Order: sequence, then structure tokens, then C-alpha cells
Amino acid sequence: MERRYLLGNEAIAHACREAGVDFVCGYPGTPSSEVIDTLRAQLERPYYLEWSVNEKVALENALAAAWCGVRALCTMKHVGLNVAADPLMTSAYTGVTGGLVILSADDPFAHSSQNEQDTRCYAHFARVPCLDPASVQEAHDLIPAAFALSEEFGLPVIFRPTTRICHSKGDVALGPVTGSTRKGEFKKDPRQYVVIPAHTRVLHKKLNEKQPAIRRRLVELGLNRYEIRGKTAIIASGIGATYVQELLPDGVSFMKIGAYPIDEEWLGAFVRKHEKVLVIEELAPEVEETVRQVAGLVPVFGKKNGYAPYEGELSAAAVATIMAKAGFIDKTPFAPAEPVQNLPVRPPILCAGCLHRGAFYAIRKVFRDGIYPSDIGCYTLGLQLGVVDTTICMGASITVGSGIAHSGETRDVICTIGDSTFLHTGIQGLMNAVYNGATMTVVILDNRITAMTGHQPNPNTGLTACGVETPAVSIDAICRACGVKFVETVDPYDLTDMVNVLQEAKKRKGVKVVIAKQMCVISARRAGVKRGHYTVDPETCTGCGTCVRFGCPAIEFADEKARINDLCSGCAVCAQLCPVGAIVREGKK
Repeated sequence: MERRYLLGNEAIAHACREAGVDFVCGYPGTPSSEVIDTLRAQLERPYYLEWSVNEKVALENALAAAWCGVRALCTMKHVGLNVAADPLMTSAYTGVTGGLVILSADDPFAHSSQNEQDTRCYAHFARVPCLDPASVQEAHDLIPAAFALSEEFGLPVIFRPTTRICHSKGDVALGPVTGSTRKGEFKKDPRQYVVIPAHTRVLHKKLNEKQPAIRRRLVELGLNRYEIRGKTAIIASGIGATYVQELLPDGVSFMKIGAYPIDEEWLGAFVRKHEKVLVIEELAPEVEETVRQVAGLVPVFGKKNGYAPYEGELSAAAVATIMAKAGFIDKTPFAPAEPVQNLPVRPPILCAGCLHRGAFYAIRKVFRDGIYPSDIGCYTLGLQLGVVDTTICMGASITVGSGIAHSGETRDVICTIGDSTFLHTGIQGLMNAVYNGATMTVVILDNRITAMTGHQPNPNTGLTACGVETPAVSIDAICRACGVKFVETVDPYDLTDMVNVLQEAKKRKGVKVVIAKQMCVISARRAGVKRGHYTVDPETCTGCGTCVRFGCPAIEFADEKARINDLCSGCAVCAQLCPVGAIVREGKK
């Protein structure tokens, strides 16, 4: 058996190869992205792999593959499951033939997300099994079990790693990579796959009939297990179970919940053997609610009576605090964290030379009193530049902008959205805005890549996930096909042109689209694009601060003068901003 030190997502990817996965798809979203990135990096791929346009498209692709009898993996982050919820709910009715694992990575503490929702609630809602790994090793080990469980019950299985699992590293025992001899073949069965009402009523009854056997099987597989050690007990799930095991005192029983649904009869028998029970889990009280249903007169401590928080990420120290508060340990063994003194605040910031900064500057210059709905991506950091007023979910910048424009608000509405996000769910919003006669300006920030999640390709890039050349879609043509009359593409590094185009857009009624097109600065660096380096002539610089207020991390201010550091990518926007011409390209005067 091989052992390797791996990121959690790398361990999951390796386990998919061990399980003989045949079909891989998904949409990039932190903290899930590295699973497909790792699988697509394999030089020999005995499986089909794609980055899909969005999560709904991905799940429908994977579901169809599983109907054909092959093993399919579909990945996304928790909010992506919202997009895929429509096919998820019905896929539980139709079932699958080959194994279908839906990896939905949760993000407690919202490290890089707009909310902290709990994927286990979706599993409960859809009535499909959900596996909840507690460590990097377990994340690896549960993947083959997830595929087997899916095939045994003919249902999709949700796999729910969290950020602390996906992005931690561990020493992982690996198994051998196995090849697959499965060949996809769709066997027609309209009563199973055509969900008209007459078929749906039957399928729903069958889904409900599967539940007791699923609950029992999860216990038989050891995914849910316990050890009785005394009169009090702690029940924990996910990463919380790992922390509890590190802190568990002698004489306290322990139950680990690694999969859902929970066998209530089995759970109740355990709970009623104890005088009190503490439940520790991240986010929603999924386990706790079930425990309370079966506890009878046994006191239950957890989220619902204030002993554990509903929000945030668990840590060993946080778990110790919960255990101490509930009286399971005398006091936390962790000393209070000492605040580090005199450290400067370092908020997230757009890269030096990022095209978005120039675009945002031009937007502010032309639409100084405008309203700025924005979207999910690097450009959400435009918040720090005062050009982001709303961010809800993928694609919502255009729809929110349209709603504001129709509300009676008289100020200009200028929304920003990235190329990948536009292709994900922005097109329908644009179509709707044009169809219903909104007046607004849409700025599509086209950096030719899905940047924030790790530079994955998209249909605008001209390459598939596996690096195969493919026709790049034309965002310009899509916008015109949606009925937009004013569509202009501009280089945001050319501030004069960018401002002129926005001013022209401002004069017109209806929906106007400005495509700010420039390669992502990181992609350009990787591609070997060299634009030179800019510097400040200290003799000419007046110290006015215009360039510093632009917000580029390559520009510093010291001794009442501006200066440019090694982060400069040569975009030259600051040189266009300087009112006295003090910023010049190195080697030129």
C-alpha cells in the first residue's frame, strides 16, 4: 500500500481513480475545484472529463452517464448545488444504474463563499444518502464506498467534504488505481426516466420504500458507529468528530455519524442508555434534530439550546469550549489566542495589472452617481474601489440590475459580470432585461478564463478541460442574439477608449453591453507575455497621490513620492492616470 502526503482534494481525486470512475464533470468552485483539476492533470485518462458551463448542466450530464451504467462524478461547491437542485430532486426519483457521486463541498465560515449553507439539508430534502468525511484519509476511503452505495440502492449519493477537509493535507494510505471495463449503454425505460405525473407517483413511493434499508446499511458498513464508555455521550459528525476524539475524556461514550440518513431506532437505543448527550456538528443541526426526536427524557445539549453555534467553522479549541460549556470537561485546555500587535490590515485585493481595476476606474469616472450590481468572481473585490453595491449569486448582477432599473430608481444602473459567470447564468438575465425593456449598462469583464477558482478554462477560452482546442464562443454574438443593439468590445488598459465607450453607452436607452476584454494578468505571465515595467520619475512626481488612490498593489507611497515595486505587470494604466507624466516605462524618458 502506497502512502502519500496529499491535499484532501487530491486524495479524493486519487480515490475516484481507484474506484474506476468513467465520467467526470463539474463547475469550478472553491473549495472543490482541485478534484477535477487533479483528475484532468492525469496524462492517461481512461475516463471522460469536462468542465461544464454550470452545475445544473454538469449534474444532468453525469446523471445521464449514470443511467447508461457507468460511474460518474459531478463536483461543485455548496452554492452550486442550488443551481443543480432541479435535477437533483428528480434524480432521486429516476435513480441510477451506474454509481453517481455528487461532490458538494461546503464552506463553513464562508472563507470564499456568499453563505454557509449545509449540503446535508439537500440530502435530507432529496432523500438520498450523504457521506460526511471527518479527515483527509476518510475523504479518500469513502469515495469507493459512495460509488458502491449508489449502485447498491440505485440512487445518487452526495459526498460532503468541507473546506477544512478539501484544503488540509495529510498522510494518506492509497489503494491501487483500477481500470474500468464498463461501457455506457442506455436501456430505454420510460416509466423510470420520463417523469410524467403517473410515473412520478410510483417512483416517489419506491424512493420512500428504500429509506429504511439505506439507514440500516450505513450502520452495517460502519459509517455510523459508536462506543459505550459511560453514562454521558457525545455524538459528532464531520470534522467535529475528529476534534471530539482528540479531546474525549475517559468514561464518555462516543458516536460518530459519517453518513445520512441516520437509523433512528439504532440511534435511539444508544441515546437512551445515557444520562445526557452532547451533539457537535458544523452548521445546521441535522444530527441534533434527529437525536432530539428519539431522546425521550434524555437531556440533549447542542445548537438548539445555545451550547453550540449555528454558524462558523469548528476547531479543536471551539469544540473544547462547547464540551466545557456543556459540562463534559472541566475547562478548555486551550489558552485564549493572543492578538498579534501592530500588523497592517491586508484585505483581499485585485492583482497588480488586473484588467478589472482599469474597468472599474472608468465606470466610476463616467457613472459617478450610478448603482453598481456585481457578481461572483475576482471582480467582487471592486467593493474596495466603490464600484460594487450588490452581490447575491452567479449571474445575479444583470437580473438585479434589471430589477433596480424597473423599480423607478432614476440613477444609472451599471452591472459588472465576468465572462465565465456570464456563460454560467448571465445569458438568461440579459435576454430577460432586453425582452422587458430595461435601461442599463452591462460591463462584461472578459479575462478569457475562470480566474478566481484556479484558472480553469470555459467556453470562452478556446480549450477544453483536457487542453483540446475547441471553438471559442463569441460573447459579442451572444449579446447581439439576445437583442442588444449596442455591443462594444474595448481594451480596459486603454482608459481613454474605455471611458469614451462608456460615455456613449450612457447616452443610449435600453440595454447596452460593453465587453472589457484583456487576458488575466496571471494567465499572461504564465504565457510569457512581457509588457515591460514602469517606474516613477521622482523629479517629476508631485506626490499628488492620484496613482496611489488607483489601488494597484504595485504602487507605493514613501517620502511624499510615489514609487512602483516589482509587482508591476506593465499594464500602463497608472501612466495614463498621472496628471504630470511622472510614470514612464523603464528605459524610456
